[in-house]
Amino acid sequence: MLRFLIEKEFKQIFRNSFLPKLIFVMPLMVMLVFPWAANQEVKNVNLSVVDNDRSTFSERLVHKITSSGYFRLTDVSATGSEAMNSINAGIADIILEIESDFERNIINEGAGRVMISVNSVNGTKGTLGFSYLSGIIGDYARELLMDNGRLTIHSSQFSIAQHYRFNPHLDYKVFMIPALMVMLLTLLCGFLPALNIVGEKEAGTIEQINVTPVKKLMFVLAKLIPYWIIGFIVMSISMTLAALVYGIYPTGSLLTILLFSSVYIIVVSGVGLVVSNHSNTMQQAMFVIFFFVMILILMSGLFTPVNSMPGWAQTITVFNPLKYFMQVMRLVYLKGSTYSEMIPQFLALCAFGVVFNTWAVLSYRKSS
Repeated sequence: MLRFLIEKEFKQIFRNSFLPKLIFVMPLMVMLVFPWAANQEVKNVNLSVVDNDRSTFSERLVHKITSSGYFRLTDVSATGSEAMNSINAGIADIILEIESDFERNIINEGAGRVMISVNSVNGTKGTLGFSYLSGIIGDYARELLMDNGRLTIHSSQFSIAQHYRFNPHLDYKVFMIPALMVMLLTLLCGFLPALNIVGEKEAGTIEQINVTPVKKLMFVLAKLIPYWIIGFIVMSISMTLAALVYGIYPTGSLLTILLFSSVYIIVVSGVGLVVSNHSNTMQQAMFVIFFFVMILILMSGLFTPVNSMPGWAQTITVFNPLKYFMQVMRLVYLKGSTYSEMIPQFLALCAFGVVFNTWAVLSYRKSS
C-alpha cells in the first residue's frame, strides 16, 4: 500500500505545473545569485578626502587608498565641515583629513597625522571600513619608513606572515555556499510538504484518504519519502553548481554529507507536516512556516556566528535544527571533519527528527 501512496504523491507533484519547475529553478537561482549578494565583504566604500597639505606624500597616500579596491573617491573637500556635509548627503561614508604639514612633519619628525571620521549608521560597514583604512595607512607608514631608512635594526628583525587555515584566500563564498545549501533544503523540504497536505484539505481529496484503512504512520511516510528524494536531487544540483561554477568541493567525505542530509530532510519535512496538520488554509500554513523559517535562518549562524550572539540567544539556538546542519556543512566543506567529530550534531538532528515526525503522526487527525 505504501508504494501506491508514494506513486500518488509523485503524480500529484508532477501534475502541478509549478512545483517541478520550482524544484530545479530555485537551486539555480540560490546558488548562482545568493553567493554574490549574501556577502559581508565591504567594498566600494565612498571616501571623502580633505587634503590640507597637497604634497607628494599626501597624494601618494590617497592613491594607495583608492587603488586598494576597497574605497571609491567620491568627494574632495576643502574643509572638514564641507566633507561632513557630504556624509550627511550620503555622498561619502568615511572622511580622511590630512594635516597641513603632513609631508614636512614626516620628514622632520618621522610622524604625520591624519584624522578619520566614519559614518557608523551601518555599524558593520563603518567598522570594517575604518579597519581597512587604518591598515592601508599603517602599511603606507611602513613604506615611508623603509624609503627614508628610518627602520631600526630591532624593528627590521620582526615580520608577520599571515596564514589562514581552511579558507586561505578569505573568500566569503566558500563560507556562505555550504550554508546556502542548508537554507535551500529548509525552504523546499519544509514548505512543500506543508502546502501539499493543506492543498489536499482545501481540495477535499484528503477526505478520501481519511475513509480508507491507511494508517497514520503510513500516510506520513508517504508524504515524507517523496520530499526526501527531492531533497537529495536539490542537494546534488547545489553541490554540482558549487563545484562547476565556484570550484568549491567538500574537503571531507561526500558520504558524511549525504548521511546528515538524509536526517535533516526528514527533520524539516516533519516540521512542514506538523504545520500542515494544524493549518486549515494555504495562507495560514504559509504564514506559520514563513514565521518560523525566518527566525530559524536568522538564528542559525548563516550571517552572524552563534558564539557572537547574546547568551539568551545562544540558548535558543540549541533548539534550532538549522544550526546543527549548517555547522556540519561548513565543517565538512572547509575543515574536512569526519563523522566521529560531529556526533553531537548527528544526535541532535536525530532527536529533532524523532520529535517532529512523532508529533506529525500524532497530530494528524484521521477520521475513519
